[in-house]
Amino acid sequence: MNTDVIQKQGESEAAARRGFALGFSAYFLWGLLPFYMKWVAHLPLLEVVVHRVVWSVPIAALVLVWLGRTADFKAALRSPRTLAMAALTASIITFNWSIYIWAIAADRAIETALGYYINPLVTVMIGALLLGERLNRVQTLAVVLATVAVAILTYENGKLPWISLALAFSFAAYGYFRKTLPVGPSQGFLLEVMILSVPACAYIAWLVSTGTDHLVPGNWIDTALLIGCGPITAIPLLMFAFGAKALRLSTLGLMQYIAPTMVFLIAVFVFNEPFGKVQLVAFILIWIALAIYTWSSLREK
Repeated sequence: MNTDVIQKQGESEAAARRGFALGFSAYFLWGLLPFYMKWVAHLPLLEVVVHRVVWSVPIAALVLVWLGRTADFKAALRSPRTLAMAALTASIITFNWSIYIWAIAADRAIETALGYYINPLVTVMIGALLLGERLNRVQTLAVVLATVAVAILTYENGKLPWISLALAFSFAAYGYFRKTLPVGPSQGFLLEVMILSVPACAYIAWLVSTGTDHLVPGNWIDTALLIGCGPITAIPLLMFAFGAKALRLSTLGLMQYIAPTMVFLIAVFVFNEPFGKVQLVAFILIWIALAIYTWSSLREK
């Protein structure tokens, strides 16, 4: 084996290790996100959301400039179609963020965990319904088990687990439409938050003018928490974007369960949210469905 081949293999392995570290770190940080959402739970929901947007802009912009990947971003700014699609995906992810923040503050973190557990299965179902993708028998069984779990929770609570479904379907929709953006993940994220920053900045200005904001007159802790909404939003997402490029889809498929598992454990053992036998049965069905789905996906690769 010549030196060039050995060097390329070494570089590939090093890139895979970096990708794994970045991907794992992103999901781990997302798993810890409920703690931060609890810290800002006393602040108005919309104010938290707009600060997530505004303080993400400089971070995303600095990373893009540092990497020297501004050419296609500038091209995207000149494309009305790209801007329209980015506005759509930005609206969907804002809805997703809002539901998540509210649910954590309302002591319903378990439902957010369930939402992100069933998200892969919802994505598969959307692919079958909208893209004509055919499900094999194993994948169909996984979707059926997830549906049964949702039906059990609906019967027990007397209503649909709307938080879980809203998170799962909105994130699946975001992924579906996000693929239409002809820019990379980091460029697309900057484009989305820049579009959202226009109404976000207007809303912050209105809060400041009426003296109802928590950034300027608030105590230093509230100010720090609002500014910190940017890093806790942008950093994991950018880490994931760069890590995903060096990882196989099968590895990413397994990693996606890290965050909801952490959220579930935090909700039950740290936040002490109620978790009864019926919920346990529903979650077991979901875990079995995910195991079946993951096994099927790995076997096809």
